[in-house]
Amino acid sequence: MTTATSTRGGELSSVSTESLAALLVAGERPPRPGALSFGWRAILKIKHVPEQLFDVTAFPIMNLLMFTYLFGGALAGSPTDYIQFVLPGILVMSVVMITMYTGVSVNIDIEKGFFDRIRSLPIWRPSAMVGYLLGDALRYTIASVVMLSVGLLLGYRPDGGFVGVVAGIALLLLFSFAFSWIWTMFGLMLRTEKSVMSVSMMVIFPLTFLSNVFVDPRTMPGWLQVFVNNSPITHLASAVRGLMAGGWPGVEIAWTLGWAGALLLVFGPVTMQLYNRN
Repeated sequence: MTTATSTRGGELSSVSTESLAALLVAGERPPRPGALSFGWRAILKIKHVPEQLFDVTAFPIMNLLMFTYLFGGALAGSPTDYIQFVLPGILVMSVVMITMYTGVSVNIDIEKGFFDRIRSLPIWRPSAMVGYLLGDALRYTIASVVMLSVGLLLGYRPDGGFVGVVAGIALLLLFSFAFSWIWTMFGLMLRTEKSVMSVSMMVIFPLTFLSNVFVDPRTMPGWLQVFVNNSPITHLASAVRGLMAGGWPGVEIAWTLGWAGALLLVFGPVTMQLYNRN
């Protein structure tokens, strides 16, 4: 009979491999890791590296202060009047811009060999990717709370009250979850995290600035209005702005949900195909 030796309390004991196997079979196995497990891992990374919250706190505040006080008087007559229009837009812009860090995190974990270690686990295949997005949803929520808190101090007053604000943030989080699948795809395709960030910025910057985040599209040239009025960011900003103002912009909400569904249907399968192939 073969034996396995172990040291416990300084004493050497011999245990048969059959007995050891019986103990392992009789014991309870730990639960299989799922999307929530990987989401919790992303949250723990924030705990151990709190500096990564800089982009969801200081950066949105800086944007809000600059645009409100630099352009508020020229565009709306006063910063107080302008903030009623621009805060929901900057909230959308800030959250949409930080979605690119999902792809950066995926790329970093690939370089560290994280996916090589979990590939053999008996888990739902998309759980790792969904976990990244669930963890980042916390960051989006933090950014939204920080922006609204500063906005209230600056004079922003949402006529939709608590319900309207929560509905607007929920819609923003849903769209951001779907939008992040684009960057998970780039995180799997590109070789370095710098490449992921560069490509992401090339897409996000024109998409967010060519929208109604800062100004009404009716002031733009006709040819530009065609693009801006059909931009997913315009639909999202209009929906969030309307909900927080106490209205029910049904058309804009429908467009936003449609865009979110299309992004999931297109980039979700592509991301998983790349993940399974690599």
